[in-house]
Amino acid sequence: MLFSQLDFWYFFAVVFLLYLVLPFRWQNRMLLVASYVFYGAWDWRFLGLIAFSTVVDYLVGLSLARTSDETRRRHLLTISMVTNLGLLGVFKYFNFFIGSFVALADGMGMSVSIPVLYIVLPVGISFYTFQTMSYTIDVYRRELEPAKNFFDFALFVAFFPQLVAGPIERASNLLPEIMRPRTVTWEGISRGAVLCLIGLIKKVVVADAISPTVDTVYGMENPTGAAVAVGTWLFALQIYCDFSGYTDIARGVAKMMGFGLMRNFAQPYFATNPQEFWRRWHISLSTWLRDYLYISLGGNRQGKRRTQVNLMATMVLGGLWHGAAWNFVLWGGYQGALLVLHRQFFGRRRGSGEGERRRLLHWGGRLLLILAYFQVTCYGWLLFRAQSWEQIADFTARLATIRLSDFANLPLPGLPFPAITGILLVLFWDIATEASGKVRFYESWPAPVRGLLWAVLIYAFAFGATTTPSAFIYFQF
Repeated sequence: MLFSQLDFWYFFAVVFLLYLVLPFRWQNRMLLVASYVFYGAWDWRFLGLIAFSTVVDYLVGLSLARTSDETRRRHLLTISMVTNLGLLGVFKYFNFFIGSFVALADGMGMSVSIPVLYIVLPVGISFYTFQTMSYTIDVYRRELEPAKNFFDFALFVAFFPQLVAGPIERASNLLPEIMRPRTVTWEGISRGAVLCLIGLIKKVVVADAISPTVDTVYGMENPTGAAVAVGTWLFALQIYCDFSGYTDIARGVAKMMGFGLMRNFAQPYFATNPQEFWRRWHISLSTWLRDYLYISLGGNRQGKRRTQVNLMATMVLGGLWHGAAWNFVLWGGYQGALLVLHRQFFGRRRGSGEGERRRLLHWGGRLLLILAYFQVTCYGWLLFRAQSWEQIADFTARLATIRLSDFANLPLPGLPFPAITGILLVLFWDIATEASGKVRFYESWPAPVRGLLWAVLIYAFAFGATTTPSAFIYFQF
């Protein structure tokens, strides 16, 4: 079930009605069953994987709390790590590493034959394994008390709004909300509905409409430099609207039921440097990598050179998290290099710039930095989207020899008018959020103005929705 399909909303309507009439404990049981039904709708065969991971980490958490022997605690943590990373390794990376090894051996003149596994990648496996690993690590660090009730913990792992594409929730945030009674309020329903509406506009009005043009560019054999530039700009917009749209809908659905999922995007294309970008983009992953990988490697506590190595290692592994292909590793290395260079020349800077009050001259200077860093970000998206090393080299060369005259005659299908309208609405939404520093910037507006805003959003969705919705891009990760 896709959030952009009617089947999901029929499913959610039934879940929500049951949620309203059931007492607290039965709400949780019903949500657990609903979450397994939701996940099983993708492929019921993978329900055993998520159940297995849940049982292992639940038992490890309880055992960690019952022993003070550090050796035994390390062994228990190892069990959790091996289980979760083992599942990822087999289902997501086994064929990738085997294929890479065989290609390397062939290049060295050796004939190697190793069987591959003909398996389907379980949807969302990268998200829920990272979520359960953060739980056991927090319990191991004595930063979190383990869940006593198995069914509550199972709901934390499988909670359907954020199960297949995040945000990657921390147990310290979501588990307490699961374990205490929640209240459905009109404010929660209305705020959740707004999130769902803007998320659907991002996905079905913008991302799905842009997708054919992006596919055309990255399927060309001899595109002009201008076509590569436009296609990559559009892909930057597509992946942002696709992924942040999913997060908005997930947060909105959860909000209606009284849950508060973490914010995963904070206007990332308004960043002026790589450090700021990663405080705004996929926040649940970037903070996970910081807290559980970068800091564990030593962070910035062991000198400048080791800090640079830790940054590169963290971002390369973060790139590999996105997919079992070398272009994702290259993209991670590119992001790591940007962070290393920024830290080398500018040091660490706090804050994201969201909601800061500036004079007009300062805003003008910031706008130039935003536009400049957006181009840097977009080249990273070219590495992310490219289909081969040859295409990366070819497209990079074409960008280096780009001519302004090529923009006058682009061999690309034009964007439909509803998509352009949707892009303008998303841009307005992000500018208003950025300038005010409030995700609900509209609350202080007069009622008639708010009503006009809702009417415009509903109209844009109703008349701009594509007839053939596609899966969310991050489902493949």
